[in-house]
Amino acid sequence: MENIYILMLIALVALAIIDLVVGVSNDAVNFLNSAIGSKVVTLKTIMIVASLGIALGAVFSSGMMEVARKGIFNPGEFYFNEIMIIFMAVMVTDILLLDFFNTLGMPTSTTVSIVFELLGAAVAMALIKIASSDTETISNISQYINSEKAITIILGILLSVVFAFTIGAIVQYITRLLLTFNFEQKPKIYIALFGGFALTAITYFIFMKGLKGTVYYKDLKGFIEGNEIYIIIGALAFWTGLSYFLTTVLKINIFKIIISVGTFALALAFAGNDLVNFIGVPMAAWNSYEAWKVSGIAPNEFSMEVLAGKVPTPQIFLLVAGLIMVLTLWFSSKARKVAATEVNLARQDDGYERFQPNNLSRLIVRGTMGISSVTGFVMPKSIKHKIEKRFEKPVVSLPKHKTYEIPAFDAIRASTNLMVAGILISIATSYKLPLSTTYVTFMVAMGTSLADRAWDRESAVYRVAGVVNVVGGWFFTALAAFITSAVFAYLIHTGGITAIALILTLVFFLIIRNFINHKKEEKEKKEKKVIKKAELITVNEVIEETSDHISEVVRRVNKLYSSVVKDLSSHDLNKLKKTEKRINKLNNEVDILKDGVFYFIRSLDESSVEASRFYLLILGYLQDISQSISYISKASYKHVNNNHKNLKNSQINDLKIIDKQLSEMLNDIEHTFVDRKFENISTIISEKQELFHHVSESIEKQIRRIRTEESSPKNTTLYFGNLLETKDLIQAIMHLLELFQEFDLNMKKEKIKI
Repeated sequence: MENIYILMLIALVALAIIDLVVGVSNDAVNFLNSAIGSKVVTLKTIMIVASLGIALGAVFSSGMMEVARKGIFNPGEFYFNEIMIIFMAVMVTDILLLDFFNTLGMPTSTTVSIVFELLGAAVAMALIKIASSDTETISNISQYINSEKAITIILGILLSVVFAFTIGAIVQYITRLLLTFNFEQKPKIYIALFGGFALTAITYFIFMKGLKGTVYYKDLKGFIEGNEIYIIIGALAFWTGLSYFLTTVLKINIFKIIISVGTFALALAFAGNDLVNFIGVPMAAWNSYEAWKVSGIAPNEFSMEVLAGKVPTPQIFLLVAGLIMVLTLWFSSKARKVAATEVNLARQDDGYERFQPNNLSRLIVRGTMGISSVTGFVMPKSIKHKIEKRFEKPVVSLPKHKTYEIPAFDAIRASTNLMVAGILISIATSYKLPLSTTYVTFMVAMGTSLADRAWDRESAVYRVAGVVNVVGGWFFTALAAFITSAVFAYLIHTGGITAIALILTLVFFLIIRNFINHKKEEKEKKEKKVIKKAELITVNEVIEETSDHISEVVRRVNKLYSSVVKDLSSHDLNKLKKTEKRINKLNNEVDILKDGVFYFIRSLDESSVEASRFYLLILGYLQDISQSISYISKASYKHVNNNHKNLKNSQINDLKIIDKQLSEMLNDIEHTFVDRKFENISTIISEKQELFHHVSESIEKQIRRIRTEESSPKNTTLYFGNLLETKDLIQAIMHLLELFQEFDLNMKKEKIKI
């Protein structure tokens, strides 16, 4: 019997290591984004500072481990065998859920997931005990669940969303009013005061308040308690004086220090608060096993009241956990994927928006605009004018090849993000509340973005949609965590060691599969040319870039058309569906290019009007091409999905001949543009007639078949539609080639004149 629980402990240790990896991959966004987005500090420096913060925070996190043991349920109401089932269900669910969000590149809350997983598994086990009892009813569930504590934790997490957003917005608005966007031109004393306040807040709340929940606080208790006001005043004077000295005498950018210290502090607060989410449950399982082992009582009779007391976590476990977290931070590519989501939503400038508007985001934006209009009407014009002046953004002039170096937001906003988030998280840590660091840091960043007017009428509906999607994902996290953990607890209770083996096999299979797919995706991104906007400045670069766009679109259309013909002939619905997704991706990339036309035209010299017109028309033809292949795919998928008759062999053969000829032509076009052998364009255009002739001939054959043998109107509709759309596809390609040839020749003539 004991061997079973030893195996469960080994499994929990393995799950804890995996959970640390997937958890840090998701939560790294919490303390890296402000530094990454502002670009004030180099990425290498950010990583080193964050690593030190995580390592130190892991050592300070011992006091938080009690949440996993007794924060959600009453351990004395469960026996050892039941508590191990709860812990196993929780860890399995946590890994699957966090890895799912990492794959999507969406930040979620590791705190919310662990709280609701504990709640779900405990409720499931309580219901099982009640069902097997002759005296207990559903009303007795309150004696199993620490409802008061659970409600406090859940309300604290939910309220943190509102408080973090509101406080972040207010602090940033006041800061921006005082310092403006031209803060670098302000007197140095202003920057020194800001640095003094920011560094005082960070150091006091992280290094003083943050220590209160740790075993080290007793050594400093006598010095800190009762002297808080003196510590704050002293720290403010010290940091302000140091900031002024560094700024004026040594000419050091004080924001580098603020952001570095803030990143360190936030990383420390993250590790101190969130380490319980990853190893709290396995540590509780270890404590449970040690208590049961020395008791000599059967596992189904040993009450787990021992978990209600305080049990210190061995330092070696904390150090190992900290090391794993640091290594994950350095080597996890998924962490960078999640981080990109928040930076994109918080950035100051316009550009590609990842999220699409929805009805709720439109409603919120309209409502906010209405409130803003009323406020603007009531506010005196003189005050309104002064406020507007404070929010005027400076024009940043950079060389065209340096535009990628523009930060997502400035150092003032990055410092505010770190300061406010660090304060809120450290306060929660000092009171041993498992506050969601993700909720706090994300909502603070969104609040400061709103206050900074990063969400203007051009981008607000997209940014709000992104926030709605992320917050909606948090509610999904809670619901999925509760249900999945409850189901796993029931399955393990029912199936025993067999169920555990099957569930662990499923977990490891999914983790390995997701890892392989992620690596494959990363490799494809490096190898494959992605159709995206580039910063173009000369006519030659316009030709180079459009050549890449054309060759990539033609290459993918070639594969997609062949796939549709092949899958339609075999009536393969699944493959047609996959082709549909690939075509949608192509359409999205072309749409993104068209959305970026404004920025493209603005990046060109005034003398390049002809290049702007050429680029715009090329994008129009690329869109026509992608829409044609999209129509062919959709019509074919719809036909097969509705279980209509297969196309006749004669029709399939005609389509295959067209596909072969089209494929040869598209291959020639691809090689022409990849190798930049534009002199071949004339030959390709002249050879199109044979393909046109075959398509027209196929249409005439179908007309004759209708009059003599064709009996399926659906087949006829699909066949005619695909042939006519193929003709449009070829026509769009030919127009594109003619336009490119004309532009290329004109540019060569201009060079000869010069």
